[in-house]
Amino acid sequence: MGTLFWSALGGLASLGIGLGVSRLVEDLFARSQALGYVGLGLAALLALATLTILGREVLGLARLASLDALRARAADALARDDREVALPVARDLVALTARMPTLARSRTELSSHLGEIIDGADLIRLTERALMTPLDARARQMVSDAAKQVSVVTAVSPRAAVDLFFVLYTALKLMRRLAMLYGGRPGALGMVRLARHVVSHLAVTGGMAAGDSLVQQIVGHGLAARLSARLGEGVVNGLLTARLGLAAIAVTRPLPFAALPAPRLSDVASGLVRSAEQADAALPTKRS
Repeated sequence: MGTLFWSALGGLASLGIGLGVSRLVEDLFARSQALGYVGLGLAALLALATLTILGREVLGLARLASLDALRARAADALARDDREVALPVARDLVALTARMPTLARSRTELSSHLGEIIDGADLIRLTERALMTPLDARARQMVSDAAKQVSVVTAVSPRAAVDLFFVLYTALKLMRRLAMLYGGRPGALGMVRLARHVVSHLAVTGGMAAGDSLVQQIVGHGLAARLSARLGEGVVNGLLTARLGLAAIAVTRPLPFAALPAPRLSDVASGLVRSAEQADAALPTKRS
C-alpha cells in the first residue's frame, strides 16, 4: 500500500505541475506572443531536464538491481557448483569492471583462465580473488577513514545536532562511494533504495553486533570509563559509521564472500581506540 500511495501522490503532483505550467504558458501567450514563446521554450527545457534526471535515476536503480542479481546468481552457482551458471556470472563481472583501469591486468588473467576451470564454485572463487581483492581493500580503507573522521569531528563538535547531521552525511556519502567502487551509480532514488537495503541488512545481521571483538574490547577493558564523555561519544559514532559501511559493502559487492573473508568491525575500526586515547590526552576539556 505504501508504494501505491507514493505512486498516486507522485502522479497527482506531476499532473498539478503540468497543469500549472500549461496555464502559465497560455497566460503568457495571452499577454504577448513573444512572452508565450519564451515560456514555451523554458517549459520545453524543463521537461527535457526532468526526463534526463529521471533517466539517470532509472539507470542508477537498474545498476543497483543488476548488482543484487549478479550476487544472487553467484550465490546460486556456489550452492549448486554449476559451471553453466558460474561462467556467465564471471563474464558479467568482467564486463562490469571493464571501466576500472586498476583491474585491467586482473581481467586479462582471469579471462585467460575461464575456460580451464571445471567446477562452478571454483570459478566463482577465482573470479572473486582476481577482481574483488583490490576493491575490497579500497572499501575497507574507505570505511576506516570515514569512521575515524566521524570519531574526531563528533568528539570536538559543540552540539549533539551537529554530531547527528555529520554522522548521517558521512554515512550516506560512504554508501554512495562504496556503491560506485563496486560498479553502481546510484542517484537520489538509488540512494534511498540503498539506504533502506543497508538498514535492512543491519536488522538481519543484528545491528551493532554486540558480540564483535572490538565492542568487547571497549566494554570489557573499561575503555569507555577511561575516555572523557566527549571522546567516548566520538568512538561510538565512529563505530556506528563503520558498521553502516560494512553493511553497505555487503549489499553493494557484486559477489558474496566465499574465497575472501568478509571484513569485520575490528578490521576497519581498530584504530579508533588508539586514536581516541591519544586525543583524550591532547584534549582533556569536557563538552559543555
